[in-house]
Amino acid sequence: MQIIKEKTPFQILVKEAEEYYGDMVKAVVDVEREIMAIGGELHSDEEAMLLDDGSLQQNLWGINIWINKDREEWIEFDSMINIRPRQNNRSKGVESSETREKIINIINNLV
Repeated sequence: MQIIKEKTPFQILVKEAEEYYGDMVKAVVDVEREIMAIGGELHSDEEAMLLDDGSLQQNLWGINIWINKDREEWIEFDSMINIRPRQNNRSKGVESSETREKIINIINNLV
């Protein structure tokens, strides 16, 4: 697992995907700090890594990045860590279109 804080080659995602899932890498994005953790078997592993690095849980969102899809379709908003009724997010998805847009922008700026 690693935290991505600056522009990173796409090949890093490919390498991380090969570790567990082949064509997909799990990621957790901090929408406030505009960073992400990748390479864990579970989103909760990456979430813990970011929390240890100073992130706040309310800013962390789990996604999947499908490395064989076009950029318009490669982000899947689906993670158990996203279920948080106190933030009006009652599903595994990211219900706020504003938050989804932030996540997309962060991913596109980092990779």
